[in-house]
Amino acid sequence: MGRRPIGPWLRRPVHLLAALLLAALTCGAGSAHAEPAALQPIARLDVQRYLGTWYEIAKFPNWFQRKCAEQTQAQYRLQGAGQIEVLNSCRRADGTVIQAQGLARQIGAADSPRLQVRFAPAWLSFLPVVWGDYWVIDLDDSYQLAAVSEPRRAYLWILSRAPQPDPQSYQALLERLKARGFDLSALERTPH
Repeated sequence: MGRRPIGPWLRRPVHLLAALLLAALTCGAGSAHAEPAALQPIARLDVQRYLGTWYEIAKFPNWFQRKCAEQTQAQYRLQGAGQIEVLNSCRRADGTVIQAQGLARQIGAADSPRLQVRFAPAWLSFLPVVWGDYWVIDLDDSYQLAAVSEPRRAYLWILSRAPQPDPQSYQALLERLKARGFDLSALERTPH
């Protein structure tokens, strides 16, 4: 039998390489790790119930909390006009307390779980880069245990009204986060 002729388009090495690459990508698409679905916050947030003190139970490590060793907590107070005063604090390894005061604002409706937070000075608040996404992505009905993240899942905080949450509720929350595409291998517990 004779050889099958190669189409004129595939005679050039660049075209052949492109065809092989396309075939490899197409064949591997089904076996590659699927991207998690777009992150969605909870349906609605009752800001009045969310206000008060929350203890950080665990987090993804981040550069702006690198000096925090233990007892990290956040206090939220209504400041008016849809703005919330944020006071974060933690204890360093040497025992001194660090505090950061910021401002949060809701994005959208009055019950929106999508917020933005800034810790930069007020005179910089016109710059979009000083605002970080703060999405409440999980919250129990009694407003005792919450998870906060942002659309890319780069940050994650698990917050509780008590320094030691109910172990079963905490484990159930971890399972829900894992099912939503969070890689929990980097999650750090916060000592209290």
